[in-house]
Amino acid sequence: MKNALYVLLGVMAGFVLAGVLVFVSRAPAGQPIVLQPAPTKAPVAVHVIGAVPRPGLYEFAEGARVQDAIDAAGGLLASASVDSINLAALLADGQQLNIPYREGAAPTEPPAAPELPNSSGQNDNSQNDLININTATKEELDALPGIGPTTAQRIIDYRTANGPFEAIDEIMNVSGIGPATFDEIKDLITV
Repeated sequence: MKNALYVLLGVMAGFVLAGVLVFVSRAPAGQPIVLQPAPTKAPVAVHVIGAVPRPGLYEFAEGARVQDAIDAAGGLLASASVDSINLAALLADGQQLNIPYREGAAPTEPPAAPELPNSSGQNDNSQNDLININTATKEELDALPGIGPTTAQRIIDYRTANGPFEAIDEIMNVSGIGPATFDEIKDLITV
C-alpha cells in the first residue's frame, strides 16, 4: 500500500512538473515591444549682437537661457549694461539678442582714414584694419572669429617661444588653429 501511494504521488508530481514546463515554455502572447528613437528637437537659433566680443548667430538646445547666449558670444564687454537684461529669460528661435552698452560707452564708427597710395600707386586702406599677429594683445586675438581666449594665449605663447611670425599662414602651427579657422581669419590678420 505504501508503494502504491509513493507511485501515485510520483505520478502526480510528474503531471504537475509537466504542466509547469508546458506553461513556462509556451510562446508569449501579444505584440513584441519595439523601441523607438527618442524624438530630437530642432535647435534654437539666436542672433547675438551688441556689447559682446564675438557677435553672431548661435544655436542652442531648447530651454537655453540668455546667459547661455552671452557665454557663447564670449561673455560681456566691460562697457556692457546688464541692468536691463533678464539673464534667466528663455531664448526663442529666431530671436535677436541685443546686449546694450552703458550710456556713453557705445562704440562709434571712427572717421574713415584717408586712403594713401601704396607702392603701386593704388589706394590701399586694408592694412589699417588688420590685426598684426606679432603685436596683438590677447583681447585683440580673442576678437577674431574662431579664436577664443585659450587659443589667443597659445598664439602669444607660440610667438614668445618661436619669435615673430614670418607669414600669416604660420599661425596654423599654433595648436588649435587648423585650415578651417585660418580661412576664417586670413583676411583679418597681418604680420
